[in-house]
Amino acid sequence: MTPRRVLFLCTHNAARSQMAEGLLRHRFPGRFEAFSAGTDPTVLDPCAVRVMAELGIEIASQRAKGLMEVFDTPIDTVVTVCDRAQETCPFFPGAKETIHVSFPDPAAVEGEGRLEAFRRVRDEIAIWLDETFGN
Repeated sequence: MTPRRVLFLCTHNAARSQMAEGLLRHRFPGRFEAFSAGTDPTVLDPCAVRVMAELGIEIASQRAKGLMEVFDTPIDTVVTVCDRAQETCPFFPGAKETIHVSFPDPAAVEGEGRLEAFRRVRDEIAIWLDETFGN
């Protein structure tokens, strides 16, 4: 059986979409091929790398990518994980399905609670992935 190709799309491809990519790959090996990209990519957030490593999931080798890097990749499902990405890219050519789910931006949190914000969003994404793709 061919793995279903899922693209997680966010604005900066720095945290939420990167964590979703790593989580889907880790939780459902062989069932899905996970990708992520950003409408305005920056760099992978070190806090995302750290909270994923806490679960034994390595995403440090991932990097922020723009839409053009995945544009020619056949995608079955596009998941926009923030409202801005959905507004910027409501349609992805060739995708069979588009899902929108908005997770809070943990990178917007500054100071002492920042790492906890990343953990909370990571866990919310994991629950959503299990509910959505776990069947």
